Amino acid sequence: MASRAKWVVGNWKMHGSLADNAGLLESIAAAPASGARIGVCVPFPYLVQARDVLLSSSVAWGVQDLSMYPKGAYTGEVSAQMAVEFGATLAIVGHSERRTYHREADDVVAQKTLRALEAAITPIVCVGETLEEREAGSTEQVVGRQLDAVLAVLDAQQAERILVAYEPVWAIGTGKSASAAEAQAVHAFLRERLRAKSAALDAVTILYGGSVKPGNATELFGMPDIDGGLIGGASLVADDFLAICRAAA
Repeated sequence: MASRAKWVVGNWKMHGSLADNAGLLESIAAAPASGARIGVCVPFPYLVQARDVLLSSSVAWGVQDLSMYPKGAYTGEVSAQMAVEFGATLAIVGHSERRTYHREADDVVAQKTLRALEAAITPIVCVGETLEEREAGSTEQVVGRQLDAVLAVLDAQQAERILVAYEPVWAIGTGKSASAAEAQAVHAFLRERLRAKSAALDAVTILYGGSVKPGNATELFGMPDIDGGLIGGASLVADDFLAICRAAA
């Protein structure tokens, strides 16, 4: 088995204020190294604040989305190269909320992945099924299709630079979580899908996202193919987020 980097990345979603962010960022920046790599993906207006607080720490910062276009007449869009100018090294692409509320198709997610890689940003490629799809027995078909669409536009060397996040849609923000065994089964499937493109992709980090909390993080991260987490609500509470980081060490 390849040696894989452990990551815990906070996804603040559309939360935060300059005042609230200050204490949260300072607590994360001051925490002792946990053994896992730590990152936070913040709303675009807070990139400067994240950079200023985290610059001298080991914590990475990034964005929750980016444009599929490098530049142009795309009002409201933010390009990968713009994010780089503020020190962003991570970008979430294809989050279920983008797929659901903004109708982002698999090919759009693939293009966003390419734009991130071209700008030397590590894309966190999200895949996941709805409750209806899970109950229909379509989990592997859905997440396989979503991942394959991205892998189809990448060469093996590019694919080695991505992170993958499995986020069962039915467990995001609901308080529900896949059991460790359920999550592991999907992670193992995704791992095989990556290996099918190149044996070197066994080293790609696969994160779990879906109501991860301090109380279930240790069990989840103890699974052989779960390499850390993409953390939503718990990333807004410093003590909870740091406890999850320690669980991934």
